Amino acid sequence: MYDGALGIITAISALKVLNITRRIGRLRRPVEVIAFSDEEGVRFQSTFLGSAAIAGVLPVSTLHVQDKSGVTVQGALKINSIDATEENLLQLKYDPKSVWGYIEVHIEQGPVLETAGFPLGVVKGIAGQTRLRVTVKGSQGHAGTVPMKLRQDPMAAAAELIVLLESLCKQPDEYLSYDGQCMDSTVQSLAGSLVCTVGEISTWPSASNVIPGQVTFTIDIRAMDDLGREAIIYEMSNRMYQICDRRSVFCHIDRKHDANAVICDQGLSSDLKSAGYAALKRLTGENPDDVPVLMSGAGHDAMAMSHLTKVAMLFVRCRGGISHSPAEHVSDDDIWAAGVAVLAFIETHIN
Repeated sequence: MYDGALGIITAISALKVLNITRRIGRLRRPVEVIAFSDEEGVRFQSTFLGSAAIAGVLPVSTLHVQDKSGVTVQGALKINSIDATEENLLQLKYDPKSVWGYIEVHIEQGPVLETAGFPLGVVKGIAGQTRLRVTVKGSQGHAGTVPMKLRQDPMAAAAELIVLLESLCKQPDEYLSYDGQCMDSTVQSLAGSLVCTVGEISTWPSASNVIPGQVTFTIDIRAMDDLGREAIIYEMSNRMYQICDRRSVFCHIDRKHDANAVICDQGLSSDLKSAGYAALKRLTGENPDDVPVLMSGAGHDAMAMSHLTKVAMLFVRCRGGISHSPAEHVSDDDIWAAGVAVLAFIETHIN
């Protein structure tokens, strides 16, 4: 309910205030509010579809990517009366000279602000991300007739691969070697920001009395250090192939998505932090202790927009740090604070 939508509502509300108070005409530059499509990339495994198109970094080949039902991105757009071709996709890109900057308001999707007791926080950077799809193929057989020693079970192999991933990402220093490509600072950075997740797994055939012939699962790897993330992928891939060879199963690792880490613009972030401070003071009548600065482990449209212009982000506290769930919740007071902060930021650009 709040992931994404909160940023749109607060921006529209801030501009509505300026319009009602007849100050919108005094803005030094135009303001656009954009609701981007499919930032998550769940259906087509291609994130930032809307923002990447505007930033000019969406490959035209994305139009031909299929979902699980065989529907392409181009086909889905056509069903919704949008005739998307490779030519007009390229025309969506904004001219970088016409864009001064990009601001995004988003729920934190984590527990840091709530734990610290702050309603707002400024983002200093967004972790880089890689999505992988791992396919393990073995020999399908009857669950009751194939002896254990003669099995080439891709499910057991996949289980070992997943446990390897968890161990590698919990203790990267125990797996990575120190050389010219992986320095001590890189390993230290990974220790503070590296997270790895297996979010989807499927088997074929999926039956209780059958040894499956194939298992497919997805991996999501995120870290603030791009070099470190690549080192993790390299080490993980080598060890996974070794496990598959030992188990006499076939293993293929396909990179589906890559996004480098993004550092937010210091000037914009400073202005946004001052706006957050002013908003909290306006609402409480007291000087707030501070507006925290924190990292984002989740990907955001700001990552795509950073290819077009300077970016900054404001995080809003969410209950329990829960997101991507029906239990996702932001209090009315914190929504109010976010809206007033956006208004205060825009007001600094009024003549």
